[in-house]
Amino acid sequence: MQYRVYSGPAGATQAVAPLEKDKLLFKEFGALDEAFAWAQHVGTTGRVALLIEGDDGTHLTKHEIASALRHREGQSASV
Repeated sequence: MQYRVYSGPAGATQAVAPLEKDKLLFKEFGALDEAFAWAQHVGTTGRVALLIEGDDGTHLTKHEIASALRHREGQSASV
């Protein structure tokens, strides 16, 4: 299973059109958890994760990624 994290500059639009994906930077991962870790890292570099897509049909938008990352941070803070 492969997951692709597409990223762009901070302030980029929230929706990624299928034809626009060819113009975006992306990185592939073998696990969704690794993709989320990369999305979190991208946020610390002045860029933003715009989309996570997986071979299994996973399709997470910029807002869904941000929400999932906030949830992950909340869980790690409570442990």
